[in-house]
Amino acid sequence: QVTLVESGGGSVQPGGSLRLSCSMSTNVFSDDAVGWYRGDQRDLVAMVSGDGSLKYADFVKGRFTISRDNEKRTVDLEMSDLKPEDTAAYYCRADVRLSSTSPVYHYWGQGTLVTVSA
Repeated sequence: QVTLVESGGGSVQPGGSLRLSCSMSTNVFSDDAVGWYRGDQRDLVAMVSGDGSLKYADFVKGRFTISRDNEKRTVDLEMSDLKPEDTAAYYCRADVRLSSTSPVYHYWGQGTLVTVSA
């Protein structure tokens, strides 16, 4: 089954930086879209599509960078200039089709907490 494990969350002061990492199981392929989402509503933060194109939410544009390492099966989120409103649980998501004729399903990690406060 698809499993995603996030790490790297913690507490940081405003203006600080943090790096989140998501480790993905072997049934997530390089042409599957992966991304980071946050909060109770699972708002999109950043994602990498199957063709390698990047998408960022307006509220993190210029501050966060998403990157994918297919060899290590990880997707990272580099966060800088963190603000109190960035405080949330951050979740890794992979959009995976388990066979050539199956629909795409969304698979979620357990989340990692980020707290930004003075």
